Amino acid sequence: MAIITLTTDFGLKDHFVGVLKGSIYSQLPDVQIVDISHDIAPFNIHECAYILKNSYNSFPKGTIHIVGVDSEATQENKHVVALVNGHYFISANTGVIGLITSEIKPEKVVEINIPDPIHGSFPVLSVFIQVACHIARGGTLEVVGKPFSELKNLREFSPRIVEDGKKIVGSVIYIDNYGNVVTSIQKKLFETHRKGREFELLVRNHKIKQIHTAYSDIIDYSVDKNRRKGDGDLLALFNSSEYIELAIYKSNLATVGGASTLLGLDYRDTIIIDFY
Repeated sequence: MAIITLTTDFGLKDHFVGVLKGSIYSQLPDVQIVDISHDIAPFNIHECAYILKNSYNSFPKGTIHIVGVDSEATQENKHVVALVNGHYFISANTGVIGLITSEIKPEKVVEINIPDPIHGSFPVLSVFIQVACHIARGGTLEVVGKPFSELKNLREFSPRIVEDGKKIVGSVIYIDNYGNVVTSIQKKLFETHRKGREFELLVRNHKIKQIHTAYSDIIDYSVDKNRRKGDGDLLALFNSSEYIELAIYKSNLATVGGASTLLGLDYRDTIIIDFY
């Protein structure tokens, strides 16, 4: 049974997600549809790529992933399908697929060229759904498109190594539901350039000298409860996707706030690591 996932910035207030699902079920009554997220910030390509990159591998190979973020086709953003690690991604060529494939080469990429496409304001419905259902029926990519070799690569948020390896300059790429701040700096890059040196992670007027592997690692149980760090304290950790993340332990956006609000951090803001 085919699986089709949906990742969009449509939200759930409007009818768009329901229309997509209804259209798919009308063509493939037995298909499985999985919502990865419909709360991507509008047109936020990096947020979309982060969520997809860290979720698609949990699905079986052959899964079809529809990307409904900035999906209107233009001369610079063609509609494409990419086969990556056994998974199909249907998207405009905005850079989402390029970010997903930054560490793995796609097996095949085609520019979508279906007969009599409907030119309108809802291409996820008029184009992407049709292509997804074609693939789910066992159809090949050659039928829906022609070979494409110009996947857009967005490098503006790639971490930079500066000052002869003494500094990594990264940025905020995602803020989660708890207000935790995910940076563009991955564990592999950090360890490669650290080379056993001490470091300081600089964010606003804070300096962090330790990166944990779990949120609760901030607690030193050998210290008296009244003196040890805990609820409401700032920490850095390698999250489950192995990105450096800034968090407030047991934060609550509705009350005390999270790392994003308490540190005044937003998407694109700079994060620096100094080695010494």
